[in-house]
Amino acid sequence: MAANPNSTPNSGKRVVYSEFGNSSNSDAVERPIPELPPNQQNVRVQASRKGRGGKTVTVITGFQAKPETLTALLKQLKAQCGAGGTVRENEIEIQGDHAQKLVQLLVQMGYKAKVSGG
Repeated sequence: MAANPNSTPNSGKRVVYSEFGNSSNSDAVERPIPELPPNQQNVRVQASRKGRGGKTVTVITGFQAKPETLTALLKQLKAQCGAGGTVRENEIEIQGDHAQKLVQLLVQMGYKAKVSGG
């Protein structure tokens, strides 16, 4: 049996079942993140090496801010530390052990920051 040259192969765009309807409207099912001012946020700064191939990374957790705010804050902190970093799941990760320096910077910016862990 020969294939029809006019038919297009199934490229995986066909939805068989969707519980929440059209997936292109993901804003409807997304939970809003409350944007608190820095003086109401309790953030924790911790140096961690777990799951990173022995490399030390300083992780800042406890943010209640929008991703755009975290990205802008990340840029400032990376510049002050002279290191790379990223935002993952509402946490900021800075390469290297900069826990003390980051706590000082965050307190100057108005955050309630503490060092957590060893």
